[in-house]
Amino acid sequence: MAPQSLQRCPWLGIEDPIYAQYHDTEWGVPLIDSRALFEKIVLESFQSGLSWLTILRKRENFRHAFDGFKPDRMARFEQRDITRLMDNAGIVRNRAKIEAAIENAKAYLEISKTQSFASFIWSMVETCPLQNTRVHVSDAPSQTEASKNLSRRLKATGFRFVGPTTAYAFMQSSGLVNDHIVSCHRYQPCQALQMAMRVPRR
Repeated sequence: MAPQSLQRCPWLGIEDPIYAQYHDTEWGVPLIDSRALFEKIVLESFQSGLSWLTILRKRENFRHAFDGFKPDRMARFEQRDITRLMDNAGIVRNRAKIEAAIENAKAYLEISKTQSFASFIWSMVETCPLQNTRVHVSDAPSQTEASKNLSRRLKATGFRFVGPTTAYAFMQSSGLVNDHIVSCHRYQPCQALQMAMRVPRR
């Protein structure tokens, strides 16, 4: 784990080791694996109205409950699976979000018929991560034109619970945009990773 003395983005708020590790190892690192991107966007949809730390603390429970976020398995979930998930205290028990996750798996499979989910997602930024130079965390918007476009495109394929704000949080966390403040110790490492990344076509 990174030392506590390191300069981090102020949005972390509390000094929680799970949150700090997520910030230091995941947030802003470009994801190019389709299944990992799918997992992240489903978790972001569950986060709506809650704190991301709540989701992080339940992430392993989510992975187990949703069969490792494998879209082909999730797309076959039936009513009994929804009942099972609603009885699972280890996840966020919101029926609308659970049903949306299943529909999102079906939409993922439809996209995959013509291109990888990774190439679909990264085409939103023309496979070139957006590099911001924010000094204050308050400078970051809750949504952008790019996130509005991503939201529209996802909804057009059948995705649900993916509004522009959720889409932008997903873009930030998945490295489509570098929104670490410039004084953060992760700004330059994430910038280097983003500039070197290559998105697979399939």
